[in-house]
Amino acid sequence: MRNVILILPVFLLAPQFADATDVNVVALTAGMAVVVIDGGRPRTLKAGDVTPEKVRLISATSEVAVFEIAGKRQTLGMGQSISVGGASSAGQRASIVGDLKGHFFTMAAVNGVSIRFLIDTGATLVTISSADARRAGVNYLTGQRVVMQTASGIAPGYRVKFDTVRLGEIVLNNVDGIVVEGNALGNAALLGMSFLNRTEMKRESDTMTLTRRY
Repeated sequence: MRNVILILPVFLLAPQFADATDVNVVALTAGMAVVVIDGGRPRTLKAGDVTPEKVRLISATSEVAVFEIAGKRQTLGMGQSISVGGASSAGQRASIVGDLKGHFFTMAAVNGVSIRFLIDTGATLVTISSADARRAGVNYLTGQRVVMQTASGIAPGYRVKFDTVRLGEIVLNNVDGIVVEGNALGNAALLGMSFLNRTEMKRESDTMTLTRRY
């Protein structure tokens, strides 16, 4: 990871749409579901519970849960997610303005927690520091341990899945990632191909626009 001094301010440009409600199911049991709503912290719902976002759990088994979201019934299995209302998932966009050296820095949210990222097509996975992982509530020590080669040398890392990664309008669930111990990443996390592969990338002059594909 190179240490780059940010010379110009970086702006994240997102057209204004009515907010969607994003629901991701992370655990299921009889009569209960653990969900992540709009990239927030996991919360446990019992049948009949209604969240402040107007998401109601109607019923749940160990395999599926039935919700009422925006007045419609939705059935989701373990690990499945849905976005209801607002802009459709296809066509969600984010635009980032580069600095004088051609680097694209931006703020994105992992599990609802804002982190400074560098857009990096050379990184296979979304990669964050252990300090950022703790802020985002990622229990990375349960992940597969790996050895990372960084610009600062060898560092231990852990393979994980992030519940949500949000960049502008784009919200992706179950994103493969790496958590690196210590300060090996320098001044920014890496928004790698496990996120970028699910978008179409276009660059015009000093602006990069990402459009969600799926």
